[in-house]
Amino acid sequence: MTDLQTLAVYDVKIEDYLRLTQAPPSKSLLAFISAVPKGGRVLDLGCGPGLAAAEMASHGLLVDATDGSAAMVVAATKHPGVEAKQATFDELPNVAIYHGIYANFSLLHTTRSNFPRHIQACHTALKPSGILHLGMKLGLGEKRDTLGRFYTYYAADELTNVLTTAGFTITFQREGKELGLAGDVEPYIMMTAYA
Repeated sequence: MTDLQTLAVYDVKIEDYLRLTQAPPSKSLLAFISAVPKGGRVLDLGCGPGLAAAEMASHGLLVDATDGSAAMVVAATKHPGVEAKQATFDELPNVAIYHGIYANFSLLHTTRSNFPRHIQACHTALKPSGILHLGMKLGLGEKRDTLGRFYTYYAADELTNVLTTAGFTITFQREGKELGLAGDVEPYIMMTAYA
């Protein structure tokens, strides 16, 4: 189920989010791009304002971008080469069409009970040996931040279990801390896995 309160926050706070996310492409994004075959088709799942999707397109990838926030989709479609549409995590294709899926701090907005189903859907939508980039926040439980956005927090081994159960092979993970839109510095993990 889509959390409408979370989407409403992103719709209202889009200008703040754009200011926060204006930065050169991250190492993880560039690694994802280089792991996808030239001209490959990728999905930016929870694309936000489309900055990562735009970088993918500038490297010649065929980019589909989805986000639940209408304001984010409008911003994403302004980038050349980015096809963006409003969609939920439940709307992934049930056939293997993507060489890569970039889920950077998007699936953390789904409930713990729905998360394995979404990871399985990512696996289904990936071609054999397709790459998944996953960014999540580390911690315990589920809660709303001070802005009202819903988050589910995970331990690294819990994420590993969900990914491997879905059929992924994890090849990389990195942990760190980062300042978020709500003003909190929180621990995160980035993982690379192959279908």
